[in-house]
Amino acid sequence: MKKHIKRMAAPKSWAVPRKTSHWITKPSPGPHGTQESMPLLAVVRDMLKLCDNSREARFIIGSRTIAVDGKIVTNYKFPVGLMDVVTVLKTKQSFRMLIDYKAKLQLIPIDDSEKDWKLARVDDKKVVRKGKVQLNMHDGRCILLPKDQYSTGDVLKIELPSQKIMKAFKLDKGSIAFLVGGSHPGSVQIIENYQIKRGSAPNLVTFKEGFETVKENVFVIGDKAPEIKLMEAKAA
Repeated sequence: MKKHIKRMAAPKSWAVPRKTSHWITKPSPGPHGTQESMPLLAVVRDMLKLCDNSREARFIIGSRTIAVDGKIVTNYKFPVGLMDVVTVLKTKQSFRMLIDYKAKLQLIPIDDSEKDWKLARVDDKKVVRKGKVQLNMHDGRCILLPKDQYSTGDVLKIELPSQKIMKAFKLDKGSIAFLVGGSHPGSVQIIENYQIKRGSAPNLVTFKEGFETVKENVFVIGDKAPEIKLMEAKAA
């Protein structure tokens, strides 16, 4: 397995300069795929700009000063993806990973009131031993529940790092959705209708503005208002 990839061939979702050097670190297998995440080294150096080169970035990460979702991470190739909370312990600054209007991953500064929880989408679920329900979340984590309470597409507000469920947001009419793909990435929309299709056809979500997209592009972020801090709207 290659440890690095060429900068020019890096995923389009990576908001990094393309011509500063030939190579860039490749994320290791983890909670997010390569196309949906960035290696922690690139986050520290290129996004947070805490240092100038990879050697300094590896030193910062190895010094146990960076936490992701409430846990200290020392693997500089750790993949950081959508909704992950990155905290710089020395400066006590926290950031949430979102997607902008160009479908690129961006870190948004957040207040202390947001750093101890995150939003996680239910991408799959199954019944396991003793009748418990296992929820498979978009960020690779699994949550076991005594009974079936949530549907795929619903989003849970979970405490970090305990995974305690604080609140749930349904993929349903009237909910506030953050689009993470399709033709309107990074936009916030109000759900008008959710259509569950039979067979292999994708489930569709329709919005008040009149367009629709597949369920996988939709991330619910609130009932009546966004639960998280969002990036500034793009200029008209």
